[in-house]
Amino acid sequence: MHYFNPDLYDAKKWAKEAKAAGINYAVITTKHHEGFAMWDSALTSFKVTNSPIGRDLLAEFVDAFREEGIKIGFYYSLIDWHHPDFTLDGLHPLRDDMEAREKWKGDMASYRTFMHGQVKELLTNYGHIDYMWFDFSYPERFESWAPGKDKNDWASEELEELVLSLQPHILLNNRIDLDRGVVTPEQYQPQHAMTKDGEAVIWEACQTLTGSWGYHRDNLDWKTPDMLVKMLIDTVSKGGNLLLNVGPNGRGEFEAKASKTLADIGEWMRLHERSIVGAGESAIEAPEHCCVTQKGQVLYIHLFSWPMKHVHVKGLEGQVAYAQFLNDASEVHFMEHEPGKVRSHIHAEVTPGSVTFELPIQKPDVLVPVIEVFLKP
Repeated sequence: MHYFNPDLYDAKKWAKEAKAAGINYAVITTKHHEGFAMWDSALTSFKVTNSPIGRDLLAEFVDAFREEGIKIGFYYSLIDWHHPDFTLDGLHPLRDDMEAREKWKGDMASYRTFMHGQVKELLTNYGHIDYMWFDFSYPERFESWAPGKDKNDWASEELEELVLSLQPHILLNNRIDLDRGVVTPEQYQPQHAMTKDGEAVIWEACQTLTGSWGYHRDNLDWKTPDMLVKMLIDTVSKGGNLLLNVGPNGRGEFEAKASKTLADIGEWMRLHERSIVGAGESAIEAPEHCCVTQKGQVLYIHLFSWPMKHVHVKGLEGQVAYAQFLNDASEVHFMEHEPGKVRSHIHAEVTPGSVTFELPIQKPDVLVPVIEVFLKP
């Protein structure tokens, strides 16, 4: 805390970069596991306003992103390794310190009061908040000397009631051990749309620009803009959202490579937003090396690799009214394959009932080309 001074932090610049990248909601870390509050909490001295920067950085973030029309989410760690009443367990940094394990006498009841109080501050002092992102429960992390922490440690039922009493419209994620809320797979892409008891659920893929959630000077595992756009498309094609982390450095700036990546994603989104925002799963089977999203009577075929002249889509015969590339609205011609009819030797092996879209040899100059297919009413 004594050296935390992100003097180059400019929330308005962050918000403009996010908006330009096509971001519709943003989740900021208000407190992580180390317990440092990024707002002027009345419940602790371990907070940003007692650091050299001396400002409520959360308030600046909320104002800037709200001004850009971006929905606001708060990440809040249920864990707090700084608080003296947070009991040691197998996840705590002092778990291997035998002296600390003997002397540390936490009181989770007292900690719960503190934690619930901080959540109340967050949901009272910053206006309309769209999403509360709690992190995380770990009942399975059991040690002989200390169990992991679950809904009883957080008083999750009461916590949920508190959140909804303050912001009835809000979304909550699924990490307070109540088996409900937005499902949050982290650092992997689900193979299928996420469901519970056979029903679709609200979910988001939680991913990072590099291999780290925070700024890490030596982590060079940068995902390319091409990969990130494909992850976004893949997520939407399975009915989910993409939560993409950007870790600013210690002076409060995005790295140049992060800003360039966001700008590249933003340029793709500028041309292809309608294949993503408001779109979702389609019943149409995606061709090889493609992902399909749908919005009403419009299909969006995202071509992850560029084929030789043709894309064949099963089950569309008789349904297509018109097709075009989304990036420039240039027409894409198509051919239907009726059962019992072979149009030419070139398409002799195409599944009857399919539609073949005829493509140029040259790939459009975008990260992922998209064919916009208008279906007949």
